[in-house]
Amino acid sequence: MTTATEAPHPAPTLLAADSWLVQDGRARELDRHRDRFTAAVAEAGGPAPSAVQAFWESELRQLPAAGDWFPRAELTQEGTHAPRLGFRLRPAPSRTEEVRVWVPGRPDPRGVPRRKGPDLDVLGALREEAVAAGATEALLTTEDGLLLEGATSSLLWWENDTLCTVDPSLPTLPGVTRDWALHRAEALGIPVRRRRRRLPDLAGLEVWCVNALHGIRPVTAWVGAGSGITSGPAPRSGTWRAAWAAAAKVLPHTRDRGN
Repeated sequence: MTTATEAPHPAPTLLAADSWLVQDGRARELDRHRDRFTAAVAEAGGPAPSAVQAFWESELRQLPAAGDWFPRAELTQEGTHAPRLGFRLRPAPSRTEEVRVWVPGRPDPRGVPRRKGPDLDVLGALREEAVAAGATEALLTTEDGLLLEGATSSLLWWENDTLCTVDPSLPTLPGVTRDWALHRAEALGIPVRRRRRRLPDLAGLEVWCVNALHGIRPVTAWVGAGSGITSGPAPRSGTWRAAWAAAAKVLPHTRDRGN
């Protein structure tokens, strides 16, 4: 007699996600991460903002007061069931102070470029290609070559004494660390501009890839871009990295647990 085997259940679909670095009970821009996640959940048809807020506060209480962590809040959906909020407490990956960026030579593969979560698998595969090519990040562009961002980071660059970022009308994620840097620049009286640029426009300039895990990392090479496109020196990055490190604040729920 034979017995039928049940088909494996498909993995839940990731509709929205947000991650941030926690170091010994301290984190940066946590309210902005919460707000970005809340907006993404609403766009994906998830629970109401009040429910997301309650979930967020509850899960923060689970964060350890010691160690380096990279937790992820997420909204998933299994089959026709209603989307569900979830939380993953993950050890923080290793961090680096510089980044080599691979230029794939093909346009942004994302299906939902303005919401973090649905395309994480696609971007993970792209970053694996970058590593195989001798880089640690992959560049995303439009079909006609306009710069967007990295697979896991936002782009910032300096044009003389002006800090520049990608035109927000282009399909990019709302970058929390990018916005921290732009607000800091404005507070210091540094001009900030939103630009439409292609990679050759950045040749020889100080360019940063920024995100919540690594902070600010200067680009030291454009892998696969051709010999005419070289990275520039990054004299400002050290000061800005130090400011980002100093921006960490004690989380309310760990304050009474030894921090």
